[in-house]
Amino acid sequence: MVRLPYTTALTTLFSYGLLFAFGQLRDLFRKLLDWFRSKDLKGYAPICLGLEDFYVRRLYLRIQDCFGRPIASAPDAWIDVVERYSNDNNKTLHRTSNSTKCLNLGSYNYLGFAAADEYCTPRVIESLKKYSPSTCSVRVDGGTTQLHAELEELVARFVGKPAAVLFGMGYVTNSAIIPCLIGKGGLLISDSLNHNSIVNGARGSGATVRVFQHNSPSHLEEVLREQIAEGQPRTHRPWKKIIVIVEGIYSMEGELCKLPEIIAVCKKYKAYTYLDEAHSIGAIGKSGRGVCELLGVDPADVDIMMGTFTKSFGSCGGYIAASKEIIQYLKYTCPAHLYATSMSPPAVQQVISAIKVILGEDGSNRGAQKLARIRENSNFFRSELQKMGFEVLGDNDSPVMPIMLYNPAKIPAFSRECLRQNVAVVTVAFPATPLLLARARICISAAHTREDMIKGLEVISKVGDLVGIKYFPTEPPKLAKEAHKKPVAVILP
Repeated sequence: MVRLPYTTALTTLFSYGLLFAFGQLRDLFRKLLDWFRSKDLKGYAPICLGLEDFYVRRLYLRIQDCFGRPIASAPDAWIDVVERYSNDNNKTLHRTSNSTKCLNLGSYNYLGFAAADEYCTPRVIESLKKYSPSTCSVRVDGGTTQLHAELEELVARFVGKPAAVLFGMGYVTNSAIIPCLIGKGGLLISDSLNHNSIVNGARGSGATVRVFQHNSPSHLEEVLREQIAEGQPRTHRPWKKIIVIVEGIYSMEGELCKLPEIIAVCKKYKAYTYLDEAHSIGAIGKSGRGVCELLGVDPADVDIMMGTFTKSFGSCGGYIAASKEIIQYLKYTCPAHLYATSMSPPAVQQVISAIKVILGEDGSNRGAQKLARIRENSNFFRSELQKMGFEVLGDNDSPVMPIMLYNPAKIPAFSRECLRQNVAVVTVAFPATPLLLARARICISAAHTREDMIKGLEVISKVGDLVGIKYFPTEPPKLAKEAHKKPVAVILP
């Protein structure tokens, strides 16, 4: 849970209030100045209207240079960020031919496969020559290659499920699959901080949706008991089916799911479990098999396992792994399988090669080294940030670590100052997060060396002092060093 101090909450609300008030004043003056200008829409209503349009014009555009920064290199540990400028107060941004080499603390390149790899890259190039960049067809027509069939078998074996099916986009994997699994008369119970793809999939399903408190098995049980007792709205008939949806690692919090406890509750009330492992598969666990392996959960206890190839595997697309009957049903009914172009063959080959490296089937131990490095890097970076006084969310072993910013003025200040010192970070604000809980989301990679992380920590510490986001007391450096040197005595009763 985020511990938001009252003073910080009040100043953040006051800042947003000022932005809103001045934005309304600017809109009022614009209306007065445009009073005599012709705005004949010929009967059409304005497309851009309302608070969403106001938010974009008066808040987002002021700091849009902090988002969507183009890069001119592979998303490795260091990237080339293209420089941009604006002549109209950030309404429009223009790219230049110059770029700045920056430490990359924003990409999901957890295992370092996004750049050239000695095992993966030659095989991807070979598949590009053999199959071309695209199949130019959907899976059920001419879009299934030998590589697609091989990857489906490999993914199923990797995650410990009988079968799997591939999709060309991770977001669509959730938003298109959920409506196929449940519909009217069904009940979806979703974690309050689930990804937008899950939210859209739940809304499109037609099922009744209920939300339980983030990562709270006890509240999940309360919701399940209440909904089972009440039944369907109006008719009070029993639910046709109940599905509980959670994530392995929550992308905006960096927290691990309390999966064993949630599965125990689902078993007790005979509810199906849907696990989104977009950020956890490949990144955590002794052999990279995700949150089930890390927390000692049998994959057979999870009914639907979803994941993406865009993070740990350096590719694109997503998958669903489940029983053979469920996978066959999805292949017959899911629009994303029936009507969308299949994954690019080189992208499929990249995933195949990456999984083989992780499993050690390339004949080396590089996969084990990468997994050990991402774990060490993540825990080192997180502990050092906490010692500096930052409020860092998430759990140990998670490569996602949000640094809380809160105040809207600190969002662009932190991002721009880090960029000036050659560190590229991602800042996240409303509507991706609650209004008061803006943050900088740091993503650590196995490609980062210890020197890279020390460089990033030094810059973040300086910028944190400048911007004023160290909300907790800083641990004295001497005490921190002595704690590492001196043995700790444990007194037993």
